[in-house]
Amino acid sequence: MRKTYSLLLCALLMSLSSQAQYFFDVRVDTSWTPTKVVLPPSPLKFQIIFVGQDDKVQTTATYGFEAGEALAKQNHDFIGFTPDNDSDDLGWVTVNHEMVVANDSIGDGGGMTVFKVRRDPITDEIIVVDQTLSDGRTGKFFNIDFVNTVGETGMNCGGITSSADGRIWTAEEWWRSSNSSISSLRNLDPFTIMTDIVGDFNGKTIEKYQNFNYMVEVDPKEAVAIRKQYNWGRQPFEGGTIMPDNQTVYLGADATPGIFSKFVAKTPGDFTDGKLFAYKHDAEGEPWVEIYNTSLEDMLNFTQKALAKGATMFNRLEWVTNHNGKVYMTETGRDGIGSRFENGAKAGGVLDYHWLEPVRLRHPKMIDKPDDQVIDFVMRGGFNDYYGRVLEFDPATGQVTTYLEGGPFFEASPEFSAYPEKHLSNPDGLNILNVDGRAFMLICEDLNGTSKGRVPAGITNRTCELYLLDMTVENPTVEDLTRISVVPLGAEVTGAQATPDGKTLFVNSQHPSSSNPYPYNNSLTYAITGWDGAISAIDDLDDLSFEPSKNFRIWPNPVARELKFNKVIDAAIYNASGQRLKVFRNQQSIDVSDLTPGMYFLSTSEGETQKLVVK
Repeated sequence: MRKTYSLLLCALLMSLSSQAQYFFDVRVDTSWTPTKVVLPPSPLKFQIIFVGQDDKVQTTATYGFEAGEALAKQNHDFIGFTPDNDSDDLGWVTVNHEMVVANDSIGDGGGMTVFKVRRDPITDEIIVVDQTLSDGRTGKFFNIDFVNTVGETGMNCGGITSSADGRIWTAEEWWRSSNSSISSLRNLDPFTIMTDIVGDFNGKTIEKYQNFNYMVEVDPKEAVAIRKQYNWGRQPFEGGTIMPDNQTVYLGADATPGIFSKFVAKTPGDFTDGKLFAYKHDAEGEPWVEIYNTSLEDMLNFTQKALAKGATMFNRLEWVTNHNGKVYMTETGRDGIGSRFENGAKAGGVLDYHWLEPVRLRHPKMIDKPDDQVIDFVMRGGFNDYYGRVLEFDPATGQVTTYLEGGPFFEASPEFSAYPEKHLSNPDGLNILNVDGRAFMLICEDLNGTSKGRVPAGITNRTCELYLLDMTVENPTVEDLTRISVVPLGAEVTGAQATPDGKTLFVNSQHPSSSNPYPYNNSLTYAITGWDGAISAIDDLDDLSFEPSKNFRIWPNPVARELKFNKVIDAAIYNASGQRLKVFRNQQSIDVSDLTPGMYFLSTSEGETQKLVVK
């Protein structure tokens, strides 16, 4: 018995001899001018779940205004998912709003929306369910209350979904340096911290701007914030991941220099008490230096404390995830690093050797230069990091290496007709999709610009794409990616959070162009369902030849109704899961209009096989 795996493929007649087996077409529109969400054809199903400034959220009493409802905020970014293990519902979906606005009902700054979902047992459709919370709010969508719990929040970008227990943290990326930089908020009075975190935090009064830029834990079930993690340091956070031990947290900061940090809880599941570290690749022994985290003063100045201890510097660390004990994070890149690393080095920071590969790949003159000269070249701002990369950290070795380099590089953007089928620019959102025992990395683009081949020549739209990568591929390159969605004009693709059963992927289209047709002119959360059919284990296919037969032809392909053959045949049609759907004998044409649009296999009694696309 042979066991093969099916996965989306962007070429209709590609051989099935690669590491993952591919069963249907994902020729996603890459015209670079989409005005709506684009994704592969059936068997995947598309749904719009939540629309900013359209759906209404239930609110708490805020700023003296009564509880009620208000239009949801926009700029959807992170998506978190908390399973419901006590009912037939799937669980709670949390969505960040990466913005800063004044709002009487929802609260000033950014924020989050939460809603609960279940799956229709027949259609697999995602259904948003009605809830009644303990504070009396009733409805489908709920604003998470920050104002009355931990103080306002701003530019809620990435975050954390704990793989251990589904707990949720939102990242406040909005780096503020003075009260004048938060003038959009109505209240700039000093803020008094009320927290159970171990240290000297509780009861301390700080400037209002200093109460931003933390990871903030929220309770999705009751739609309230729980605590700001003052003991993880004040940083321009974007991503983080909690390891399966429910004790170790890895964190990324979107800055240049950005610090890769680690928190280790004293007790699993209790993140109010533990030790904080900054990554230092050249430290003796373990590559970490401790940053004492029981002092509010130290935590308000985490980056300076880390650099002073020689922390390793990165170029915009964003989302962080983990798989099989290893940690993956996006280093999104920046067109001009300038003097940022030099200034960080003056404060004590260092650069590690994962820079050697991208610099030598782009600059032939650096190929034979000593490693230290290459690192100095980056330090002095000589390397424009146009595309970024995905990094891998192995706790067993303590090393950070490049897992997937962005690109390919172009000094001048190619014309549309010469543009590569796959190009990865500025990876941002990062997550793992698990289906049928296989893991796939989800990579969201957030283009920093349109030059240097990030889009074809003459295109000014920062079209962002969502890619899938089979984690069994060794030493992956951009060619191993599979495009699975493109968002509308002006939008960033982000979120990319799968349900635990592997059937549905939630994705955000953030800040699209207002010229797009409704609802694609709003930030929105959409669901792609059907991954259990698109990526699934297939058994007992030994009797099916996967090589397209040269002497047996079918047309038209794709087909809507009548499918014709170049000879009379006896044959059967199989779906992507290997199920036999149709059997016919002594025919030279058949009607396939009763088949759901998607990819199928047609196999004759003589062992000849062709792939078939029904539209």
